[in-house]
Formats: sequence, structure tokens, C-alpha cells
Amino acid sequence: MSDSDPAPSLYAAREPVFPRRVSGVFRNLKWYILAITLGIYYITPWIRWDRGPSLPDQAVLLDLANRRFYFFWIEIWPHEFYFVAGLLIMAGLGLFLFTSALGRVWCGYACPQTVWTDLFILVERWIEGDRNARLRLHRQKKMDFRKARLRLTKWTVWMLIGLATGGAWVFYFADAPTLLVDLVTGQAHPIAYTTMLVLTATTFFFGGIAREQICIYACPWPRIQAAMMDEDTLVVGYRDWRGEPRGKLHKNKGKAEIAAEPQGDCIDCMACVNVCPVGIDIRDGQQLECITCALCIDACDDVMDKIGKPRGLIDYMALSDEAHERAGQPPKNIWKHILRPRTIMYTSMWGFVGLALVFALFIRSDIDLTVAPVRNPTFVTLSDGSVRNTYDVRLRNKHGEPRPFKLSLKGDPAMRVQLEGTPYASVEVPADTAYLQRVYIVTPKDAAASEAESTPVRIWVEDLTNGERAYKDTTFNGKGN
Repeated sequence: MSDSDPAPSLYAAREPVFPRRVSGVFRNLKWYILAITLGIYYITPWIRWDRGPSLPDQAVLLDLANRRFYFFWIEIWPHEFYFVAGLLIMAGLGLFLFTSALGRVWCGYACPQTVWTDLFILVERWIEGDRNARLRLHRQKKMDFRKARLRLTKWTVWMLIGLATGGAWVFYFADAPTLLVDLVTGQAHPIAYTTMLVLTATTFFFGGIAREQICIYACPWPRIQAAMMDEDTLVVGYRDWRGEPRGKLHKNKGKAEIAAEPQGDCIDCMACVNVCPVGIDIRDGQQLECITCALCIDACDDVMDKIGKPRGLIDYMALSDEAHERAGQPPKNIWKHILRPRTIMYTSMWGFVGLALVFALFIRSDIDLTVAPVRNPTFVTLSDGSVRNTYDVRLRNKHGEPRPFKLSLKGDPAMRVQLEGTPYASVEVPADTAYLQRVYIVTPKDAAASEAESTPVRIWVEDLTNGERAYKDTTFNGKGN
């Protein structure tokens, strides 16, 4: 190459992937999961749940303004964020469990990127045709009326799906019927419109344009999954010892010709490649790009049925079974692959966290309080010589109606409690509210507690409606004169 020649490019242009339509067990399973997951996502904000006159009636609601998370009969307060953390831990452990048992099965069936990409490809197939028709349209350089019409129609439907996706998302953060009216009439908050615009654009781009590139390049999970897998993990694979040497099917060959040229079961029809949503050839072995969707299994089984060969040339299999199958022995029972120390450990951890969350949910109280001593000043000496400490007490009423709460002390009997704004030791706390009440604790001049630098005290709160109680420990500071 001379100095005047241009340097070769180190990058190749992306070749779009146009998967061919396929039917079979795994394709049907993906359709069911797609319908269920999208149904849950779009319908859930519209489910109603009666919590009382003063509480929202949306079954699932992330009320950021009031810092609440409602999930049917469960209400999560900000100080109970450990429930959310626990659910995230369970989700992570569940992902580890499924990956160790069945490889990248989450990516192939339930990942939002996969679900929406499947939906976008389905729309593309309805409008532009199956794989060959879409390939011809893609390779057509001239933008004639037909191509422009098909492209515009497809992009319009994609945009509507993206708009529905973004719209459904914002409905989780406000009352869905009210927000819908506000969105249509232009009265919704700008954040709602901005969120919908961002999610519409990202859904359109990720599901329609980027597609498999998100799974291959943007998602970190393909690079992490190897740590969760071992030789007993069931993954989609090609039985090369049965399929090779591959060759075209020749129906007119005689027995002598077939014996002279032995051929495996693979007829190199490329059906497994043509249906792959990430555009790989599973016959090249396990690859980082494979999302374990198993569509190649459906395609290959269909071809095997047509040529009279047994199914399973491409199938879920484990590396540990390869030696047995090459020797003509049957593979291990599927449950021996799934139930092994690694998966049992993940299942035990997942179950432990789940039981801990359920236990914490059932033992939590419907009333609670936090106590924050006011430190400026630490204490005040009154004109009669008594010492007073000030506290900001936040009372939480988790019931759906107002409740009278009474405050009392446990500690030095000479101490007394005073509530700011009322001569009584009780206050009415509104429904489902964290009510801030300023509280004074006073001790006489000659009381023993006032002679100490700090004295432990316990502030009790009692729900006068049902007698439920809660407490918080704090300290009383200061010395009498």
C-alpha cells in the first residue's frame, strides 16, 4: 500500500437485523410473556383500591409529593425505604438465580428492551412484510412513494407505542384519570410532558432503531453473566457432533452416494440465523451476544420435522453433558442441572430476604414517632429555677382517619411534659400524616434529675383510639441552679 492510499477503516457499518417470522413453543412463550408484561405495565395505574376518604384510591402509586409508595393494601413511608432496598436485592438475587440455571433467559424473555423490541418488530413485519420483503426495502436506494409510505406508517405506529409507554409511566406518579385529563387539556405539570417526551424518544430509539445494539453494547449484563454460570448451566447450543459435517439436502442421492459422503443432520438452511434477533449464528458456539431467546430452537425443530430428522439439533443443553452425548449416552436429568449448590444458595438467599421483608411488614406499627432535641439552646433555666428542654417530635399516623395521640414520659417522676399550642398532653394527628409537634420537658429546680448533666428519658405516644403505643429514647440535658 502506497503512502497516498487511504488508511483502511477499522470499523464496519452496522448491518440491520431483520428476523424472520417463526412459530413454535418458545416463540409462543415469548408472545405470552410480552402480552402479560405489557398488560401489567399499561393497566396497573388504572386499578382502583379504596383506602378511605382521605387517601388516594390508586392501587399502585408513587406519591412523590407526599413521599409515599402505595401498593394495594401496603403503604411505604420514607423511613421504610428498606422495603424498597429489600425488593431490589430480591430482584438481583432472582436474576442471579435464573442466569445460573438457564443462562441469559431474563434477557431473552422478560427484559423491557426485549419486550418492546419484539413489539416493534411485530409492527414492522405487519407493515413492511417478513424478512425478505424488509431486506429488499432496506436495500432499495431510491426513496419512492411506496417506501416513504411504509416508513412513515411504521414510524408513526412506533411513535404512538413510545407515547403510550411514556404516558403509562407518568401515571404511576399521580392519579391516572386526573392526570390524563390534565395532559389532554394542557394543564399538567411541565415535568409530566418532559418525562413523556424523553420516554417516547428513548422507546422509539431503543426498540426501533438500536434494537440488538443495546443488548450487545450498552447493557453490562452480558459481561457479568459469566460469573453466574458454570458447566451445568442450561444454555441454547448446537450439537455439532450430530450436525457436522453440514451440507445441503439432496433428495435424489442414492444410498451408495450417501454412504460415500457422510453428512450430519444440519442442512445449512440458515433458518437459525435468519430468526435470530441479534443476528448471530448459534452454530459458532456460545457467544456474548446470545440472549437465550431460543427462537433458533423453534426454527431448527421445524426444519428437522420437514426433513424427517429428530428434533434437538439446537436445544437447551449444558456443557457437562457434551461428553456423554458425544459418547451416545443420554444427558443428565434437567433437574440435576437446575438443582445444584449454586442455584440452591441463590434460592435460599432470595427466600431469606423475602421472608425477612414479610416479617418486617407484619410487625411494623401503625403509629410511630421520631424525636429530635432542639440544641440551640441545649436547655433553658426558667424564672422559678426549673430546667426545660425542647424537642421536635414527629408523630406518624398511618391510619386512614385522624387519631388522638397522647404523649407521656418514663424516667424521673418529677419530670412533666408540655405540648406547644395545647394545655393537654394529647393532640389529634391527621390521617396518614407525619405531624410535627413541639414538646417541652420540664423538671423542677430541686429535682434529682436536674442535678445531672444528662438524664435518659423515654417519650411514649399512645393511640387513644385503640391503645397502640410506641416510644423513642432520648436525653434530658442541663442542671438546676
